[in-house]
Amino acid sequence: MNNKPLLEDLNLFCAVVRHRGFAVTARALGVSNAFVSKRIGILEEILQARLLHRTTRTVAVTAQGEVVHRWALRILEDVEQLGEALSTEKLAPSGLLRICTSSGFGRNRVSPALSALALRYPALEIQLELLDRAVDLIGEDFHLDIRVGQAHEQHLISRRIARNARVLCASPGYLAAAGTPATLAELAAHRCIVIRERHGDFGRWTLQGPHGEGTVKVGGPLSATNGEVVHQWALDGHGIILRSAWDVGPALARGELVRVLPGYEQPADVWAIYPSRLSQSAKVRVCVEFIEAWLALGTVPAGACPRG
Repeated sequence: MNNKPLLEDLNLFCAVVRHRGFAVTARALGVSNAFVSKRIGILEEILQARLLHRTTRTVAVTAQGEVVHRWALRILEDVEQLGEALSTEKLAPSGLLRICTSSGFGRNRVSPALSALALRYPALEIQLELLDRAVDLIGEDFHLDIRVGQAHEQHLISRRIARNARVLCASPGYLAAAGTPATLAELAAHRCIVIRERHGDFGRWTLQGPHGEGTVKVGGPLSATNGEVVHQWALDGHGIILRSAWDVGPALARGELVRVLPGYEQPADVWAIYPSRLSQSAKVRVCVEFIEAWLALGTVPAGACPRG
């Protein structure tokens, strides 16, 4: 190999993999489709490898492309951390920071924190994606996932940044019409509004109660993939929900929702999840610490949850 791949081309290739297409990558970067195609072609020629299967609409990564992608992510991160290590502005992190989280928590808690973070550290370029699905943190090139619930992936680092729990609740109207369950098992006979969350077991609720842990299979005519929709349906009187205390706390305080089986709750602490290769990244560390401090100011409304 006479030439070495340019960092810019490796970065462009990672963007194409992330966006799964030339056109969307070109739009995101503000360049032409022809430029993206040309640079990827040059990278393939230098590496003597076919990196992508191209179709009219999307691209798919080849086996060789997967290898190059893993190395490219590592190389680009190493170069960025080199800059951080040499910088004298240790308390002023800079560069791109790609963060993902779920939609409701992202809008109501994470996005305000990132707005304040951006004001404090204007050299940061923050990209936030709200995703109500499981995320491949490394494969999708995210630096950080702010997740309600702990990571199960062994190759990722988890840091708890806020205490939280999910609680059962319903509208006074629903409970007046359907009755109030007295045991966990009675939930199976009620209309429960189930949400298919990013890392949850759909339709199966496991809670901690006075006699330890219990599990019940629940269902009902309504379900959704969005927590804010489920919350509104509960307010409309459609059934019982299991939602984070930070979400339903204000409605409980106003009497719009009522706790059901108040002795039961489901642990749902907030975790910062990031790849081990970023454990020494200044920008990730500063972001995690900032969000942790931000959430400590009021993640869970007072009185909404015994663990709050």
